[in-house]
Amino acid sequence: MSQKTRLKIVRLLVKAGPEGMAAGFIAEAAGVSPSNVSFHLKELERGGVVTARWDARSIVYSADYQALSGLIRFLLEDCCAGNPAICQPALATACC
Repeated sequence: MSQKTRLKIVRLLVKAGPEGMAAGFIAEAAGVSPSNVSFHLKELERGGVVTARWDARSIVYSADYQALSGLIRFLLEDCCAGNPAICQPALATACC
């Protein structure tokens, strides 16, 4: 998610819910070409934050909520610099 388009894609997929979105719809909603969105989706899939499945002739991508939750938790814990009291309020509200 180190790139603006990837963050936009993750946001779209989180909003789409578990049913996800077909790659073509993601490209349209993100305002990028199909080849560009395909590149970013593959990187996000390789990073473990999105999953892909075939639905007829389309590839449907979904956010991996468990992986995203783990990433958020890691970032919050890492930012505490060994002092968990700093991030405890944020960690308490982070999803599982």
